[in-house]
Amino acid sequence: MLTTIERRQKIVLMTEENGKVNVKDLAKTFDISEVSIRHDLNELGKRGLVVRSRGGAIACDKLAKELSVKDKHNENYAVKVLLAKAVASLVDDGDSLIIDSGTTTEEVAKALTNKQGLTVMTNGLNIAHVLADIEDANVFMLGGQLRKKSMSFYSNEVEQALSKYNFKKVILGVDGIDSEAGITTHYEPEAMLNRTMCTRADKVIAVTDSSKFGKRALYNVLPLKSIDVLVTDKNMPAEFVESLTSLGIEVITV
Repeated sequence: MLTTIERRQKIVLMTEENGKVNVKDLAKTFDISEVSIRHDLNELGKRGLVVRSRGGAIACDKLAKELSVKDKHNENYAVKVLLAKAVASLVDDGDSLIIDSGTTTEEVAKALTNKQGLTVMTNGLNIAHVLADIEDANVFMLGGQLRKKSMSFYSNEVEQALSKYNFKKVILGVDGIDSEAGITTHYEPEAMLNRTMCTRADKVIAVTDSSKFGKRALYNVLPLKSIDVLVTDKNMPAEFVESLTSLGIEVITV
C-alpha cells in the first residue's frame, strides 16, 4: 500500500498528465475513502501543486515539470553556460565543494577546469565524469541507488556519511524557486540529501535560470533565507531579486 506522500505524488502526476482529476475516480484508483482524497487535494492545493476545483482538481501552471537529463541539456543551454561561468568565479583554488546533480551544475563542473587543488563531492554521475578530466582535483562520488532520470545517486546511508565531512561551498541546482515555497525539487530523497549537503557547507550557492521562478515541485528543499548566494539571469523579476537582497542574500545576475 502506498504511503500518503507516495499517493500524493501520484495524484500530482496524474493531474499534470490528464489536466484534471476527480475525487470519485481517485478514491477508486487508490482504494481509499473520498474523504481521504479530498484531504489530499486540499493539502496539495495549499502547496500550490494543484488547483482545487468542484469535485476534484485541475493542473497548476506553476508546477515545475520534471525532465530527463537528456532533455534538460537542451533547455536554456546558452544561459546555463553563462550561469556556470559566474558560479565558477566564486570558487577559489583549493576549495572544497559539494556539487548537486543536474545539468546546470554539470556546466558549472565544466567551468572549473582551470581551478587548481579542488576537492569535490557530488551525487551526479554526469558531473563526476566531467570532474574526472580535471587532473589535480580530488573527486568523491556519493554512492547509493542510481536514479536514471536524473543520473544521480541517493541513499539514507549517504546522508549519514556526509556528517563526517565539512566543505567550503555547496553548489545547488534548482527545479523550482518560489517566494513562499523557497527551493523545491521533484524527488523526496533528493530534497533530503540536498538539505544535508547544505548543513555541511559554509556557504550555500544556488544557481538557476529565471524560467524556474514561480514554479514549485512537490518537495521542499530549503527556505530562501537559507541561501547565501543566488546566481541567475537578468530576466529574474526585479521584485523577487529585491526580496532576496532584503534577506541578506547576494544575487548575481548574468
